[in-house]
Amino acid sequence: MNVLSIPPVQLKPVQLKPALKWAGGKRWLVPTLKQLWEPHTHRRLVEPFVGSMAVSLGLQPSRSLLGDMNVHLINFCRWLQRGLYVDVAMANDSELYYRLRDRFNQLTLNGGIESPEAAQIFYYLNRTGFNGLCRFNRKGEFNVPFGRYKIINYAKDFLEYVPVLAKWDFLEGDFCKITLNKDDFIYADPPYDVEFTKYSSHAFLWDDQVRLAEWLTQHPGPVVASNQATERILHLYERLGFTTTILHGPRRISCTGDRTPAREMFAYRGI
Repeated sequence: MNVLSIPPVQLKPVQLKPALKWAGGKRWLVPTLKQLWEPHTHRRLVEPFVGSMAVSLGLQPSRSLLGDMNVHLINFCRWLQRGLYVDVAMANDSELYYRLRDRFNQLTLNGGIESPEAAQIFYYLNRTGFNGLCRFNRKGEFNVPFGRYKIINYAKDFLEYVPVLAKWDFLEGDFCKITLNKDDFIYADPPYDVEFTKYSSHAFLWDDQVRLAEWLTQHPGPVVASNQATERILHLYERLGFTTTILHGPRRISCTGDRTPAREMFAYRGI
């Protein structure tokens, strides 16, 4: 009897869009990063500044360690990993927005910061607030005003993210808290070297930019970094032995409506 040999079906990775809007999101950079990443897919991907997860969702590593100073963002990612379902009311309505913003800040100040409710409201505020900004006052309260969108498409069920995020780890805190393996592949996209740096309750200042760049140079494995291409950022990374180039990225979030392409530094070493 002849036995047919049927080759196994090769399933393509599920392509997921970021669930959140995020200032300086790097979805546009994924094709460039993928060229550097493909020879290293056996490694763990480490992102000290996870943002919207656009890069990790685009590269889809089997293992990731994703960090951020923004505890609300990390809480959202962890609930996304578990299969977040949003059952709070969501509408493009200013009265509802400010009511839920107040509730979110109550949770923040009263020990509910890691709750599923906080994750659900964070998603709603992100999709509904002005320009998708994530901004906090000195008390740690979310203070972004209501947005100006005509139509908002909200999602409620995020189960499709569960298998993709299954083997990813999330860590809240400063990048220096990350325990690295010597063969990790690091992609670092810190807050831009610009005047506004308070994307969490802690500002990211120039001393932090220097501290990060020096921390990256200590890693023996491959490192890629991006930032706004200011003169001092370029000088910092070139002085530390990175190969740098200038890319032009989209300017998606702007209070003035400016859509002039932004000059971005793309730096790497150990590749």
